[in-house]
Amino acid sequence: MATEADIPAVQEIYAYYVGHTTASFEEEPPTVAEVTARFQRVQARGLPFLVATKGKQVIGYAYASPFRERSGYRYTVEDSVYVAKEALGRNVGNALVSELIERCTALGFRQMIAVIGDSANHASIRLHARFGFRHAGTLEAIGFKLGRWVDSVLMQRALGEGASTLPRG
Repeated sequence: MATEADIPAVQEIYAYYVGHTTASFEEEPPTVAEVTARFQRVQARGLPFLVATKGKQVIGYAYASPFRERSGYRYTVEDSVYVAKEALGRNVGNALVSELIERCTALGFRQMIAVIGDSANHASIRLHARFGFRHAGTLEAIGFKLGRWVDSVLMQRALGEGASTLPRG
């Protein structure tokens, strides 16, 4: 699990993706203070916020957040996964997604959604497919970043019993 001490490294990883890729549709990297506030919101909801480390260096992170705020979505989470560019291709994303799925399932969530920036983000699409996410749709040209229109790919994975049974409570 991440701690507030990890947030500057998390912010640095995310800032790269914001500034250089279409993986995120943010165009200005958030400050450490803003990323800290986001981390605190995830924690306040009892949701997992994970980091992967090599020695003492944070090389990736993943967290779950509510898919939507309306109560009918209370059993569905959205995942976010980012790996430091120097750690790409080293199974960091696999470890993070696997652990995130396990923790969200244990918390009683039934569906996980991946909202992947850019239909050309094949690495993220393959990562999610490897863990049983299926293509649920593409929102074409929904964003504009780095001088071009960008799609969002929606992928979905059942957690635990998924929709085969009613939730408890």
